Amino acid sequence: MAASSGVAGDDPISRSASSIVASAVSGSHLLKIVGYSRTKEVPNGKQIRSFPFRVGGRTWHLDYFPNGAMPEDIDFISLYLTLDDTVAKDEAVKAQAKFSLLDQHGKPVPTHNFTTQIRDFAVCKGWGIKRLIKREELEKSEHLKDDSFTVKVDVTILSDFHVQETPSILEPPSISVPPSDMQRHFGDLLSSKTGIDVKFQVGQETFSAHRLVLAARSPVFRAEFFGPMKEGTMREAIQIDDMEAEVFKALLTFMYTDALPDMDQGEECAMAQHLLVAADRYDLGRLKLICQDKLSSGIDTSSVATILALADQHHCHELKAACLKFLSSPANLDVVMESEGFELLTKSCPGVMKDILRSHVAPSLLGKTKSRASA
Repeated sequence: MAASSGVAGDDPISRSASSIVASAVSGSHLLKIVGYSRTKEVPNGKQIRSFPFRVGGRTWHLDYFPNGAMPEDIDFISLYLTLDDTVAKDEAVKAQAKFSLLDQHGKPVPTHNFTTQIRDFAVCKGWGIKRLIKREELEKSEHLKDDSFTVKVDVTILSDFHVQETPSILEPPSISVPPSDMQRHFGDLLSSKTGIDVKFQVGQETFSAHRLVLAARSPVFRAEFFGPMKEGTMREAIQIDDMEAEVFKALLTFMYTDALPDMDQGEECAMAQHLLVAADRYDLGRLKLICQDKLSSGIDTSSVATILALADQHHCHELKAACLKFLSSPANLDVVMESEGFELLTKSCPGVMKDILRSHVAPSLLGKTKSRASA
């Protein structure tokens, strides 16, 4: 009998498997405390309730105790997760919560990061951390800025364990496919200037690019380069007015790589505002949404007037709604009304004032707002 031969690794591999699956659904909620000093007037044992939110098909809310939930915790801030839903007698809602105080960069503070044990919220609907941070420590820290701070709660809801069997199968050897690196190649094309056929003059700087790439990304550039109103010769630099060179550079980076360049936290909000205008100008829908998301997470009393004006002028409806919701707090509105940004808002976007008065401000503030707007 002739001996058979083969190469190791070429033959299919017989495999069988089973698994124990612990199903879980997770979600998170950010709670920003604005006007912290005013909340200290709430007595010990009394809470302020957050808006409800959904995780795992359940409705929850957070209870914020500015002076502690219990008498022994009066010097601390307490935070509890509470289940809003009505639960059947034979039903269990087993969940675990992680409470995190966030720094000014949106990162959890390691010393104030607590995870509870797994609890059945059908038995006890509220569970949390009695001593998230001492008020005196918070007030001396950099985590409290503009009389505001933020906490994050991660909720994990567990279901029953179950066992499943994976039948025996014959599998060919697996082939590892790396993730797409198309963005890197396009980024290299931009930086190498290979095959460039268009130049832009922005302030004192000149930028080179490829007409086909820009036309593929932007309907505006496509019309400029290949439509009836296309630019003249390729040797002439196209003048870009009303835009800073750094903003145009970031715009080009996004159009080639679908990502923004790395920026410091302090620069990100200002750059997002400029890029929102540029994205609207060149009809870049994805970039416009990215900028709106970044701006909505940075709304505070010093920035809301500027962001609201941008949202109104560039038809960013969700960003505008986020600003109006922030201003629906009388405490926030009182602070913002004293700022220069509010003066500019009343002059540049008078229609926004009607939105504030009509939908988000208590009637008692009507006289004050009209007086301020006409000053």
